[in-house]
Amino acid sequence: MMTLRHNNLVHFFLILTTGILISIPILSGNCEALEEKNPTVFPNRDHATQSVRIVRALEQYHYLEKKMDNTLSSIILDKYLKQLDPGKKLFLQSDIASINQYKFRLDDELKRGNLMPAFEIFNIYLTRTVDRMDFILESIADWETRFDFNKEESLVIDNELREWPPDETVMKSVWKKDLKNHILTMILDGKENAAITDELKKLYEARKKRFLQTNENDVFQIFMNAVTTSFDPHTQFFPPRASEDFDIHMRLSLEGIGAVLQREYEYTKVVRLIPKGPADNSHQLMPGDRIIGVGQGENGEIKDTIGQRLDEVVKLIRGPKNTIVRLKIIPAKKSSTTKTIQIRRDRVKLEDQSAKKEVIRTNRQGKEMTIGVIEIPTFYIDFEAYNRGDKDYKSTTKDVKNLLLELKEEKIDGLIMDLRDNGGGSLREANQLTGLFLKTGPTVQVRGKYQIQRQFDDDPEITYSGPMIVLINRMSASASEIFAGAIKDYQRGVIVGTRSFGKGTVQHLQPLGEGKLKLTSAKFYRVSGKSTQHRGILPDLEFPRLYKIEDTGESSLDGALPWDTIFRTFYNAYRPLEPLIEKLNGYYQERAKSNPELIYLKRRIKMGEAINAETTLSLKIDDRRTRQKTYEKMELDIENDYLTAIGSPKIEAFDPETSKIKETKQIMMEQTHQVMADMIAYSRLFRYSWQ
Repeated sequence: MMTLRHNNLVHFFLILTTGILISIPILSGNCEALEEKNPTVFPNRDHATQSVRIVRALEQYHYLEKKMDNTLSSIILDKYLKQLDPGKKLFLQSDIASINQYKFRLDDELKRGNLMPAFEIFNIYLTRTVDRMDFILESIADWETRFDFNKEESLVIDNELREWPPDETVMKSVWKKDLKNHILTMILDGKENAAITDELKKLYEARKKRFLQTNENDVFQIFMNAVTTSFDPHTQFFPPRASEDFDIHMRLSLEGIGAVLQREYEYTKVVRLIPKGPADNSHQLMPGDRIIGVGQGENGEIKDTIGQRLDEVVKLIRGPKNTIVRLKIIPAKKSSTTKTIQIRRDRVKLEDQSAKKEVIRTNRQGKEMTIGVIEIPTFYIDFEAYNRGDKDYKSTTKDVKNLLLELKEEKIDGLIMDLRDNGGGSLREANQLTGLFLKTGPTVQVRGKYQIQRQFDDDPEITYSGPMIVLINRMSASASEIFAGAIKDYQRGVIVGTRSFGKGTVQHLQPLGEGKLKLTSAKFYRVSGKSTQHRGILPDLEFPRLYKIEDTGESSLDGALPWDTIFRTFYNAYRPLEPLIEKLNGYYQERAKSNPELIYLKRRIKMGEAINAETTLSLKIDDRRTRQKTYEKMELDIENDYLTAIGSPKIEAFDPETSKIKETKQIMMEQTHQVMADMIAYSRLFRYSWQ
């Protein structure tokens, strides 16, 4: 059997107790280059010992109590093949038939520490990838005569629709189409033929050189990632070098752009943005975008990163404060077009992401209203100061309580708690913050393997007792979902926005040899007994979805634990909010029919959905130009309809840099102001008590 290797090393997430995502790249150790004609790697003795330890720990400590059996063996093999060849471009049907001999054997081999099956599969991949690089490099030399861009031909871009090639002829035709599409994209970007040839040659020669630096530790890491994520996507093994990187990333600051990245096939995908970080503040990058090139400074060459390892891409993106990095991206809502953005690096300090307040004054039917807004980017606490008994330790709850007291001085009529893009943080703070708005009672249930523990608010004092809205979006995760879920279950306020992330599992780190194993050990449940896992928190009043559910959030992760329920715990909810929520929804839907910003957003979202629904891409240049012009016209029409609605002159060409459309988060906040004004009016009319 031949073997094959993946040059895209596996990316890991670290989910803190309640869910901040941190990117942990796995770095390759030093090694000699592989033989180009017969690249082969083999496991070492340490790998065998470590794999046995990992399997034992998974079976003993994981929340699901899975056993390494035939069922899990089949899942591991499927995950491993998908990691190596997600686009089904490298393994032949005959390879798969041979590999399937291990479908129900990997469990037994892992228990014995025998990794040869995994390395045999990898060596097939390794050899085939080198063949593909050589084929592409040979084709680049005469691409101008080799490819007919007027030919009726298409490329399948949905990996789920692809089949394993039956023979080498079909496989090479797939390679040829991939290269043709790459060249076609460069032509449409306005590159000259000579520049295309030169750039492609440098690109694939560099990829091949990097690829041949593969070593046995890389292979072990990729395979063990398939093993651990077969339990759930947040369970992973960190080898010694990755464990060092983990410790570095646990520090509360780094210089860069403030984006959490992961590998997705050959791309570097943006998972989420650190609130208030450079990327978030730029309003140019969003979750789901794929980075395909990185350049330094305003004029530096954009280096292609397709197929490059995550740690290498991270090194290119990170850099000193006040320097500029340029990213070439495929926007999440435009799967076949690219654009280049510019971000100024800065020092991202998570401890500086403090809660902030704003006061909004508005008028509804001749009556003045004052609305307080508190934005919480993350659930933070200075654990060192807290543990040493420092009364002045910094925390979310303490800061928010002070802000609420200041807002009381402003005599606010209603409060908006903005948790958009809040990825979580301290479980303690989620519990304490909830207590500022309730008398007493449980706030969350944590179910481990053997028992259920509950967090309680024991303080009867209520800091704020008026109308309240909790604003969430798809990037609101973990601790944010615990807070929003408790407010929803107690009917203490109205949840507005879009469905949240759905991160409802708890992980802990366990030393394992010289490495670490991150295990899922518990799940979060609301006081009503409903899990926050997978489904997240569903809003009472839903805004247009800006993020594609299939590409973001817990439900987009392969093998994510399911949503379920346990017994509700005893708690005293406030008066039912259904009549109020029905009224608020009615008022909002009526406004949405004529609101220019909401109409604009819905049309943009619909266009993005149409692009994402495409499963094939034409390789005929006229078709691609027509497609490009069609979407450009759609963008222009949407923009001009908006300009007409607000009484501004139309434009001749769409330019996002000069667009008069308000920033999306601003549009959503303004709509929330309107909902809160309705809520205040309702409370006044019916003398609703929130005590």
